[in-house]
Amino acid sequence: MITKVLRSSRDQTPSSQLIRQTAKKEWKLISITFFCSLLQAAAEGLTLGVMFLAVQVLSTPTAGTLSISKLPYLNAIPKLADIFHGITTFQAFTWLLSIAVILKLIQGFAMYLGSIATGYFANRVSRQLKSQLHRQILNYSFSCASRYRIGELQYVNGSGPQAVISEINTYSSLTTTILLMVTYLTVLLRLSPWLLVAAFLLGGTSTLIQRVLLPKVGENAKETTEISKSLSSRMTENIQGLRLLHTSGFLEEAAQEVERQTYKLEQTARRQVRLLSVNGPITMVLPIIMITIIAWLSILIFGQKSTGILPSLVTFVIALQRLNSTIGTFSDILLRKKSNAVLLALLNKFLNPQDKEFRPRDGLPFQHLCHEIRLQDVDLYYVPGQSPSLEAINIVIPHGHTIALVGSSGAGKSSIADLLAGLYQPTHGEITIDGTDLRGIDLTSWQKRIGVVSQDTFLFNASIADNISFGTPGASMKAIQSAAQQAQAAGFIDKLPEGYDTLVGERGYRLSGGQRQRISLARAILRDPDLLILDEATSALDTESERLVQEAIDRFERKHTILVIAHRLSTIVGADRIYVLDQGRVIEQGNHNQLLQLGGRYARLWRQQVKAGKHDTVSIES
Repeated sequence: MITKVLRSSRDQTPSSQLIRQTAKKEWKLISITFFCSLLQAAAEGLTLGVMFLAVQVLSTPTAGTLSISKLPYLNAIPKLADIFHGITTFQAFTWLLSIAVILKLIQGFAMYLGSIATGYFANRVSRQLKSQLHRQILNYSFSCASRYRIGELQYVNGSGPQAVISEINTYSSLTTTILLMVTYLTVLLRLSPWLLVAAFLLGGTSTLIQRVLLPKVGENAKETTEISKSLSSRMTENIQGLRLLHTSGFLEEAAQEVERQTYKLEQTARRQVRLLSVNGPITMVLPIIMITIIAWLSILIFGQKSTGILPSLVTFVIALQRLNSTIGTFSDILLRKKSNAVLLALLNKFLNPQDKEFRPRDGLPFQHLCHEIRLQDVDLYYVPGQSPSLEAINIVIPHGHTIALVGSSGAGKSSIADLLAGLYQPTHGEITIDGTDLRGIDLTSWQKRIGVVSQDTFLFNASIADNISFGTPGASMKAIQSAAQQAQAAGFIDKLPEGYDTLVGERGYRLSGGQRQRISLARAILRDPDLLILDEATSALDTESERLVQEAIDRFERKHTILVIAHRLSTIVGADRIYVLDQGRVIEQGNHNQLLQLGGRYARLWRQQVKAGKHDTVSIES
């Protein structure tokens, strides 16, 4: 059963393919699991046979030697009859009970060994799936990954592997359960074909129950999964946005929203419990009613046999009761499988590559920037059919020059930076690096030669040294300290009790905004990038922090190619060329003096700053 399921050609979902691929490699574990299931069924069937013989022996006179001739079933097996020949009834009964215990021990060992083999296989698949999920997230293009909420990704990462483990355990349980059902049906058939009517009535009733319950269980499981996914996203965002929640006084509202969602989750979970709990009592009570009726009928059926009614009736009751329990287990497995199918569907939707965009894997390796970076007639549509974020952009960034982009929010400045960083690809036009289209260059090799410092600096919960050296594996402490010195960060680092070994906390919360910014700049400087992108790196800093960061940038830009995105015009006065953007288009370009002489938007904004006398606080948003 499990092998047939694993090899099913109709099921081509990513999770099933992973299970089959792993099963081919771990065929020994699969073989052990299947063999143990067979052994359990065989041991159970033999135990029932031994119990039948034991009751037969017990029903004969206890005094004297056992009469084999009065036990036709025992006499039908010559070797077994030879063993029991000449012994007393009590000895025979003791031997049979001992054999039953041994068979149960074998069955228990087979169950234990099968559970271990299944568990090993399930955990191997889970390990591979966790790695595959994480790698797939990292291999998504940035535009594809950004469509998902962080909480949703975390939910899939957490529930997906567990859903696959549950599916494998379900298949294993189904194999054992079906074999046991076949065993019990065989025993009942051997006792009397007429008694199979009871088994079929039992199975038919259980099937009707499943037809009613399974759709409801599936619908409820889907609703539970959607609520759980939404709740995971909400809680993750609340934790990430603690600073905003505190400063906005929105903590209580956030807590109440989570409470509302947890209440909804509780209600759907309770409804699922009610649905899953229906099957057990029915499958428990129904056989007792049937056995009561059949016990009377058995007198008519078995009463004509010379062996008497007791052995057949006892064995029948035990077999039917075991069959009932097995059918109940089978029904529970189907219900769990239906409930788990929703999680598997979510996982397979996430793993399905057909509707995903992945990072390009080919292209020429990038070495160094020698001449220029050029954007030629570049358009960018984040969403097809909507207004473009960039339109007909033509920008040249010569090697060793500093280029600045200015414009109001939404003008397209950061979109240009994202294109240069390889996070998005132009919808139309091209970006060339020394004449080679960026799409023809190996993206990873290009990204390793650029440095990005943005307003929203991300730091890992690690030491300052580890954060500076991130992206530059093998960097020496001397190089790390030199980069920190150039970024004007060495001063505050040396004053910390643990210096470069200081842990910065989650997202660097133990450091001020200016300190985090200088750590980020040090990280970029350590890489010695061919292109340094400063995306509003100083817009959120106080005057002193901005001055320190700006001094570090001024020293760094003398030998490097830099793209600066700024609101404060005073920070880009020395740029070799300034591009003014508005609504995704370049409306002015030139150096500071040329733009002032042009008398356009840039000059107007500059005069406003001069008139206000607040170059450090007035921005292009004014």
